[in-house]
Amino acid sequence: MKRLEHARVLMYSHDTFGLGHLRRCRTIAHALVEQFKGLNVLIITGSPIAGTFDFKARVDFVKIPSVIKLHNGQYTSLDDHIDLEETLEMRRSIIRHTAEHFQPDMFIVDKEPLGLHGEIEGTLRYLKKQDCTLVVGLRDVMDAPHLLKEEWKRRGILPKLDELYDDIWVYGPPGFWNPLSGLKTTKRLNQRITYTGYLERHSPAETAIALHAIQGDYILVTTGGGGDGAEMVNSVLSAYEHAETDDRYDLMPAVMILGPFMPTQEREAILKRAEKHKKIHLIDFDNRIETLITGAKALIGMGGYNTFCEILSFDKRAIVMPRVKPRQEQLIRARRADELGVIQMIEPDVAAMPEKMAEALEALPKRRKPSEAGCWLPLDGLEKIGEIVEAHLAKPARPELRVIAGGG
Repeated sequence: MKRLEHARVLMYSHDTFGLGHLRRCRTIAHALVEQFKGLNVLIITGSPIAGTFDFKARVDFVKIPSVIKLHNGQYTSLDDHIDLEETLEMRRSIIRHTAEHFQPDMFIVDKEPLGLHGEIEGTLRYLKKQDCTLVVGLRDVMDAPHLLKEEWKRRGILPKLDELYDDIWVYGPPGFWNPLSGLKTTKRLNQRITYTGYLERHSPAETAIALHAIQGDYILVTTGGGGDGAEMVNSVLSAYEHAETDDRYDLMPAVMILGPFMPTQEREAILKRAEKHKKIHLIDFDNRIETLITGAKALIGMGGYNTFCEILSFDKRAIVMPRVKPRQEQLIRARRADELGVIQMIEPDVAAMPEKMAEALEALPKRRKPSEAGCWLPLDGLEKIGEIVEAHLAKPARPELRVIAGGG
């Protein structure tokens, strides 16, 4: 382990929908403190369930008021009694004061270059004057190019991205997708882009105990945060119901993780349906999902960034049913991965046909693993990030002025 004495990294995760942003920041933070002694990481997060996760020594988080994204893409305060603008003002204030007191050497922003509703722009300008290295980390796929272009133009993102940031990290390989395709980026900005490769995931240490221990072979169905996962879960349930009436099928048992953000009404309806099926085991949430993935024979998911990294990291046969709105990120990722033979993509309209879904589930445990697809999707992102951080932060310390007693 190398040493970066007294180095401080601040991370920002706006967290308006699901678990993806916080889990990605936490993965990077844990990798950094494992690689470097003396390094401390502080994560600013809006996730309402940040406290349910374990954090390694020298990694901590600051919770800012939660804001949630609705299915139409609009935002609202998690607390119905607080106005959105008031919530955003509190968030801006906490973010700025945290930066002023923590005095980071590097600020890593997840996905949103200016934060939610531009809430970190003032903090970025402050930290730039403090000689702090400013980094924005982007998913391998952000959105459909025409949608991202329209959104970023409306919010004035691209000129400020060019003006403020020292580095742009893309958490994927260059041959998979260009998250900024369709945008008119400058040569100067392009020179600051680094493709890191995917962020590898690992099972918890043997001493760590998952909340749920599952015996026997099973297919894991994971919705991520679960806020929009009910459609996928219901499609899988319909396939199992169909299989029970058709002796051509003998489906492997399924473990379904509903996610902490699945709406109560949808959750209760799924629970009622699942009670009738001996092959279905439901779990609300497990903060050590890696253990459940390790034990699974195959995986079904929606194709978010973290799930895709887990499919690759644990080399799991997988079916992906992507979300198609309000963003097309999952759809683009799933189509590209399907083209490469890494996963099987099933679009929602096909998944809604129980017989087609039952056929896919029957074949899933026999399909090839990602490692057998014949394409190379590197999982060295955490190592690459460590190298970049070391290059920025292992510079000789600036000499301090000392007051010398004496003289006359």
